[in-house]
Amino acid sequence: MHQLSPTRFLKTALLWLSCLITFTTYAAVPTPAPPDVAASGYLLVDFHSGKVLAEKGAGNRLEPASLTKIMTAYAVFRELKEGNINLEDSVLISEKAWRTPGSRMFIEVGKKVKVIDLVKGMIIQSGNDACVALAEHIAGSEATFTELMNNIARELGMTDTHFTNSTGLPDDDHYTTPADIAKVASATIRDFPEYYPWYSDKSFVFNDITQHNRNKLLWRDNSVDGIKTGHTEAAGYCLVASAQRESMRLISVVMGTKGEEARAQASQSLLNYGFRFYETHQLYTAGEVLNRARIWKGDKEKLPLGLSQDLNVTIPRHQYQNLDARMEIEPKIMAPVKQGEVLGHVSISLNGEPVTEAPLVALKSIADGNIWQLIKDSALLWLE
Repeated sequence: MHQLSPTRFLKTALLWLSCLITFTTYAAVPTPAPPDVAASGYLLVDFHSGKVLAEKGAGNRLEPASLTKIMTAYAVFRELKEGNINLEDSVLISEKAWRTPGSRMFIEVGKKVKVIDLVKGMIIQSGNDACVALAEHIAGSEATFTELMNNIARELGMTDTHFTNSTGLPDDDHYTTPADIAKVASATIRDFPEYYPWYSDKSFVFNDITQHNRNKLLWRDNSVDGIKTGHTEAAGYCLVASAQRESMRLISVVMGTKGEEARAQASQSLLNYGFRFYETHQLYTAGEVLNRARIWKGDKEKLPLGLSQDLNVTIPRHQYQNLDARMEIEPKIMAPVKQGEVLGHVSISLNGEPVTEAPLVALKSIADGNIWQLIKDSALLWLE
């Protein structure tokens, strides 16, 4: 057996102690405050956990400019998913769509254009004309389509949002907030993974005209794969960006900056901050059995409990080992129980501070037991 000399042993011990002190000191350093970027409002949120990592004026009503098109596209994607329209459908271009001011994909009045081209023209080129053409094709008029947008906004919990058009052209009653825009951006990534990759396309050619995506981060950061820029004189320069590094995805919303470069730099600063100082972990998956609880007077004695949705947490880096999970379950669960019924909760804390909580639900239904099971369990309950 190899033995260390006293001198070498001492040097080794000091080296290990030095490493331990260095690690402890590093782990104890508090997370620095996020960068305070020059914008009317901004938000940085983790896609999987919903944890807000940075914000300023995230609940303030602001003009969204072409960030509106994130909702326009979401409504179009829903119509595609429900089979009401098809990507290969031909859309007759109206004079209203053709005359719509602002950025455009240069469609021509009286011509027919496929839905897929209009969608790409809306997403990549930010074509206002494409938005109106799609709105009219889906709902008959842009005004009716705008009602659809507002209905979806309410479904998504966008309580401080109101749209008056599909394009984002200025209107006193057309507004949203950074927090609300983050909701529809997150819903787009979650609900339409088959269409979301279009947001990373850097250019699109239509009518022999090549136009480039205005999101500069697509060229600067390989982890960025969307989402949308916006600009009017009243709204300033806006950008919703999303990036994924390994299994962590962040969404940044920056509204009301002074220029194209300013919105790009502000967004990049927020994303870099989030990835540098935080990490996201999936603790439990939906449907995973976390406990088998005793159920009384049912046709089964054990009830599997778990979560209806994946449970993710975003925490400061190097703190995973300090997480603690606890379950609280109803003391006496009686049949019948329906699948999805809430019967407790899971609480997650970090260093004694609460992080998140999720309802613990029945993963299957349990019916009433037969007469023998009812008598047996009644006796056992009486003896407790």
